[in-house]
Amino acid sequence: MLAPFASPAERIWHYGLRGFCGLVLLFLMLPVLVIAPLSFNADSFLLYPMSGFSLRWYDEIISSPTWRQAFVNSCIVSPFATLLAMALGTPAAVGLSRIDFPGKALLTSILISPMVVPVVIVGVATYLVFAPVGLAGSYPGLILVHAALGVPFVVTTVSATLEGFDYNLVRAAASLGANPLTTFFRVTLPLVAPGVISGGLFAFGTSFDEVVVTLFLAGPEQTTLPRQMFAGIRENISPAIAAVATIMTLLSTLMLIALEWLRRRSERLRGGAVGH
Repeated sequence: MLAPFASPAERIWHYGLRGFCGLVLLFLMLPVLVIAPLSFNADSFLLYPMSGFSLRWYDEIISSPTWRQAFVNSCIVSPFATLLAMALGTPAAVGLSRIDFPGKALLTSILISPMVVPVVIVGVATYLVFAPVGLAGSYPGLILVHAALGVPFVVTTVSATLEGFDYNLVRAAASLGANPLTTFFRVTLPLVAPGVISGGLFAFGTSFDEVVVTLFLAGPEQTTLPRQMFAGIRENISPAIAAVATIMTLLSTLMLIALEWLRRRSERLRGGAVGH
């Protein structure tokens, strides 16, 4: 909040910075603001001005067997990849946060490397590894590589949640006779659940939106929504692609709302723990 005794230069900086941030935000949101109305265009072209309002393109993606199959494939790959990423990333984050050992920094770098390595390199490398063993062009192969892309997000968010974790609770459970597995599921996991779910949402979004690795690994039967959109852009630019993009944008918005709710819930839980 701007202080009442601020100088003219401070006022100019205050409002100028906020105006600049608003322009940057508008620039980032402009593609979404442009593409969403075109999904309701009555014409067969992605052009302004629109000749009329129509839901024909949403009806097309619902009635088209190609788009339906692409949606089903995304709903098969993304949830399983998310669950696998959560199952692998959560124990890894817990172990890295509790134990110091030689090479810990190197292992952490390896775990989060899919976030920084170019996706094209990941696609080529996984194809060269998966093709000889028959995983290329299969659902298991696609799920495995999507899970690998999602693990870094789970490791990062769970590690951040564990920064304020009280390990005396784990010691108390062990002193009462609980084995490590019971302690993890009854004590640790409920407390870090917001971080696990947040990482899972990031992993799901990454998998649901991934197209480059899918181009290398997926066969005709594993075409996902992003790959079908990519094929549609190359062959015939139709407003149906704008309709799919609008639906995926809405899904991303709902994910962001869920992440914000989880963040606030995590802050309330930490505040309650500190209060006690």
